[in-house]
Amino acid sequence: MIKLEEIPTRAPKGMKKAATKIETDRISRRIADLQHVMYAEQKHSLLVVFQGMDASGKDGATRKVFSYCNPTGINASPFKKPTEEEFAHDFLWRINKRSPAKGMIQVFIRSHYEDILIQRVHKWIDEEKVSQRMDAINSWEKLLVEDNNTTILKFYMHLSPERQKVKLQERIDNPRKNWKHKDADWEEAKLWNEYRFCYEDAINRSLIPWFIAPVDQRWYRDYFIASKILETMESFQMQLPTIVTKGNLS
Repeated sequence: MIKLEEIPTRAPKGMKKAATKIETDRISRRIADLQHVMYAEQKHSLLVVFQGMDASGKDGATRKVFSYCNPTGINASPFKKPTEEEFAHDFLWRINKRSPAKGMIQVFIRSHYEDILIQRVHKWIDEEKVSQRMDAINSWEKLLVEDNNTTILKFYMHLSPERQKVKLQERIDNPRKNWKHKDADWEEAKLWNEYRFCYEDAINRSLIPWFIAPVDQRWYRDYFIASKILETMESFQMQLPTIVTKGNLS
């Protein structure tokens, strides 16, 4: 049973920022190399889910970890408030059509878990509906794994409330980040304990385990996430396809 309050939001003691950033860059380049092979081989697909509170660094992690990847082999989908068309369908309708094809990496910046987080916190759905949706999520993820050889990596962006306040204030103070500012984010931050409960519950009811990524320090956040992705991609043991010839073609 995961207890988020027992897990640090910062790097382990002894980690060196400069050396870690160099290693993260190396890992990101290696991820790009493996992405090239995966795109060519067309056997595996990878779904990376970034889920967390506002200002936890979902966009930043995506930029850094996949900075060397070929854009043709990767997609990123930011799931914001559903459109009227999306509201008219089941909650997984807009999610399913963005699942990764073989050979592709798909990044979810927020995800299908939004529908048992924000809606639960604001009591727009009852607990029975939460359980129904959690069962549907587990079944959908199982389908991707078993039917399309998709590997799913889910990262909870583990941010402290103190660090969130700093990052939200930056959006006001730094003109280059003003475009990110929303008054509503400050209101949602007041519901920290409610969100923490719902996140923890979703993580513990998930059949596919989550990685709890400490994100108070961006340099360690990027290293932690990149390392897990590289480890997973290397486990695929992929090879570039080669031409098989019969006889002499000359």
